[in-house]
Amino acid sequence: MYSELGRTQMASSMSKSRGKTAVFSDAFLCTGGTLVAFVLVWGVWAFVAPNPSFNGGFPSLAGKISGGGEECSYKQGFNLGDDPPEKNFYDDPDLRYTIEKPVKNWDEKRKAWLEQHPSFIPGAANRVLVVTGSQATQCKNQIGDHLLLRLFKNKVDYCRLHGYDIFYNTVLLQPKMFSYWAKVPTVRAAMLAHPEAEWIWWVDSDAAFTDMDFKLPLHRYKNHNLVVHGWLNMIFEKKSWTSVNAGVFLIRNCQWAMDFMDVWASMGPQSPQYDHWGNTLRRTFKDKIFPESDDQSGLIYLILKEQEKWGNKIYVESDYYFEGYWVEIVGKLDNITDMYLGIEKTAAGEKLRRRHAEKVSESYAEKWKEHLRNAGQGRSGWRRPFITHFTGCQPCSGDHNEMYSGETCADAMHKALNFADNQVLRNYGFMHRDLLDTASVVPLPYDFPN
Repeated sequence: MYSELGRTQMASSMSKSRGKTAVFSDAFLCTGGTLVAFVLVWGVWAFVAPNPSFNGGFPSLAGKISGGGEECSYKQGFNLGDDPPEKNFYDDPDLRYTIEKPVKNWDEKRKAWLEQHPSFIPGAANRVLVVTGSQATQCKNQIGDHLLLRLFKNKVDYCRLHGYDIFYNTVLLQPKMFSYWAKVPTVRAAMLAHPEAEWIWWVDSDAAFTDMDFKLPLHRYKNHNLVVHGWLNMIFEKKSWTSVNAGVFLIRNCQWAMDFMDVWASMGPQSPQYDHWGNTLRRTFKDKIFPESDDQSGLIYLILKEQEKWGNKIYVESDYYFEGYWVEIVGKLDNITDMYLGIEKTAAGEKLRRRHAEKVSESYAEKWKEHLRNAGQGRSGWRRPFITHFTGCQPCSGDHNEMYSGETCADAMHKALNFADNQVLRNYGFMHRDLLDTASVVPLPYDFPN
């Protein structure tokens, strides 16, 4: 359903045509002396102050704690229990989450909602919600449900490390928008349900995060509203339906996006124009081998034919693996592992070997940047690929592309997922020694990998 189901034959054409593939961390660290001193002072005050106000926490921590010669910042975070009685767009009886009902004045409605809920305002400009999903029924493929569970765990791990919320959907929000079209009404509903999120990030169920440290370079997209992986020359010169991959995209939660989703959805199977768009897209993209209108061809068409209205606000990313074709990635994972371990073994890598709590992983990712400056991205580089996309493998249905076997797909998925899992397990003191052995881990000695 959500993992590009139904594109088995399309993937064959894609693999031949593509020249190349595509926060909140409120943790704080204070000295033990600071915390002990504070608790002692608070305890004495609790006994001597008349009618002390206590709500189960430490109200005075809402600002800053000073003591021991150091100052530690503290951020309270979201107030999840505060929903003022004043009306907002949710009280509009005409509001519909369905794709058929246009949403107007969304920017103003979002702004008003945030003003009603001020705890969500700090950091709102960079807030990301990850959206993904799979079919509601049991997988036909014998190991499909297991693979989908591991792929979901992978996304949850990434979101936990970077403070992102995640929404996983297993139902068709528009029954006629099946297969690859199912993502469109899901993303649009998530935009309405999450006015606190600036970006909605769709990630196919068959895509895995394989660099747990890498974060979206949102500063690159400040003037854009939609980000996809692809190549401009394949869009405008070759006019190829594989010039972008619609399985992973980042869309800004704004009125432009609402309007774009309406136009994009009008090409789908629920629309009376579905057959018209099928014919139009087939004529436009000569390498498109099937007659039906699909989301990916529709997206490319809007970039190609309506540049001023839509294309100018769409960023076609090709500088890193915003999503990468698994066939060209998985075979390099062992070598990439060796390159990273080699850096850690050097004297300069001592700081990288230091054990740390998972909640401060982003600070250690920053330390890697100087060592990865010349690592390169994509085919010619040895940096971890950000997202590995198993296009054509169809883990749930098992109807994989005929170019490779189901065993090849499954082994590749396990290898990529264990590669990513090692980056997570490192914080817990364990790792998979063999990337093809999912069940077994070994404890890591102090000062690993030395």
